[in-house]
Amino acid sequence: MKTIKVLGTGCAKCKSTIAAAEEAVRTTGADAQVIKVEDIQEMMKYNILTTPALVLDEVVMIKGRVPSIEEIAAMLR
Repeated sequence: MKTIKVLGTGCAKCKSTIAAAEEAVRTTGADAQVIKVEDIQEMMKYNILTTPALVLDEVVMIKGRVPSIEEIAAMLR
């Protein structure tokens, strides 16, 4: 199972990223779990300066912007 973490404090862009990740998992049928991370200390472990950030299996894939559903789906394939 893949793990997708969305790092962010709950802003509108962070919520959009979570929604896109969940939709990408649904549309691809991927065996993946979407986790929302709002804890600043936890986010600091990934050495990011801007949110939202998307982490796939502990690798920071996107930071500072909202990815499209298609972009996330391509990462899951």
